[in-house]
Amino acid sequence: MPCILVIDDRAEITLSLSMVLGDNGFEVIEAENPQVAQAKVKDNEIDLILLDMNYALDTTSGEEGLSFLKWMQESGINIPTVAMTAWSNVDLAVRAMQLGACDFIEKPWKNKRLLQIVQQQLAYCQLQTENSKLKQQLAQPDDTKYQWQSDCMQLLFQQIATVASTDVNVLLTGDNGTGKSEIAKHVHQLSTRKEQPLISVNMGAISESLFESEMFGHKKGAFTDAKNNRIGRFELAESGSLFLDEIANIPLSQQAKLLRVLETGEYEVLGSSRTKHTDVRIISATNGDIEKLIESESFREDLYYRLNTIEFHVPSLKERHSDILPLAKFFIRQFSNKYNRDDFSLSESAQIALTDYHWPGNIRELSHLIERAVLLTQHKKIEAEDLNLSMKKSSETLPLMTLEEAEIHLIELALNKTQKNIPKAAKLLGLTKSSLYRRLDKYERFQS
Repeated sequence: MPCILVIDDRAEITLSLSMVLGDNGFEVIEAENPQVAQAKVKDNEIDLILLDMNYALDTTSGEEGLSFLKWMQESGINIPTVAMTAWSNVDLAVRAMQLGACDFIEKPWKNKRLLQIVQQQLAYCQLQTENSKLKQQLAQPDDTKYQWQSDCMQLLFQQIATVASTDVNVLLTGDNGTGKSEIAKHVHQLSTRKEQPLISVNMGAISESLFESEMFGHKKGAFTDAKNNRIGRFELAESGSLFLDEIANIPLSQQAKLLRVLETGEYEVLGSSRTKHTDVRIISATNGDIEKLIESESFREDLYYRLNTIEFHVPSLKERHSDILPLAKFFIRQFSNKYNRDDFSLSESAQIALTDYHWPGNIRELSHLIERAVLLTQHKKIEAEDLNLSMKKSSETLPLMTLEEAEIHLIELALNKTQKNIPKAAKLLGLTKSSLYRRLDKYERFQS
């Protein structure tokens, strides 16, 4: 319900306005003079002001009303204000508009005209707010969707599809670069909120001092550098989804503030005492071990349980071997278009190099590597040497492990490379098929 502040020293005027506005769905707050109104503006979330221009000083100059408009201007308060006077005075109307008044109405007013002005100004203010939201939303990166083909990712997407249409909070876990942000977008697109915004925020990039401003917004003048109003992420995501990436990096001192919003749906814009209510679906992601953080008292357990109503683990790229080459070809097309290069193909040696590599940086590393190759390759085919993977491999050292652990590791590599084709895996390991079967029987982890 829009809140309107009526500033007038005549009780019959404020009563009349309260009745007219109240009957038409507005909340009305009254102030008998500009001095009282200043406190009302600071303590309440006002959507529009109806300002009488004349008070005790005199009945014609409008100086007290002009002083109030000047105070609002100097304080950086951007509330649409309609000036009112019993005297038709063009000069006063011009001066009021110069000081920020958005319209002017004479007393006695006609109710139809009054309501028309109020509704027009509120609609215009709402339009400005929506434009600000759109500008902030457009500033967020719009990454290209990935395409998954591996069995483990297909299973993950089947599980996601069963819960995406509900409003339960989802927590995505997994290593850096595994594509958690893309999966968050997928969850949103399958939800009933898909027509509303998905707002992403990297929690690890927000400093502790700016947490409330980023998440809940601030009013101009709320702190030293607050030179303009800012809409917070919760308000930007209203009726949609809010993706909180790197959730484990929220400072402990700020976790209670986030928990309160998740529990009650309530928050306050920094610099305002008015409580707002939010309706958003929370999707969060982390590459950290939250259970260890809880044990060390670096992460609140109650916040964790609010975030992980449903938890999904996103496999690393080395666990989805059949995705490597399709993704590499996808990135080649993407970056060829981006940089206006001819489309490239992957040589057989490049394909072997890509599938042999263990991808510690996952999809992000693959994307950067292909982008570099597209930019620097001078021929139609990307060769193994164009990928620079040999340099990466030469700097790696095999960690110290038992012979049994090494054998298990080599068997896993062979099975992944051959997509669990036993005869091919045995050939890669220099074993007979029966020898490999014996080893598979020996180690429980390979038994279905």
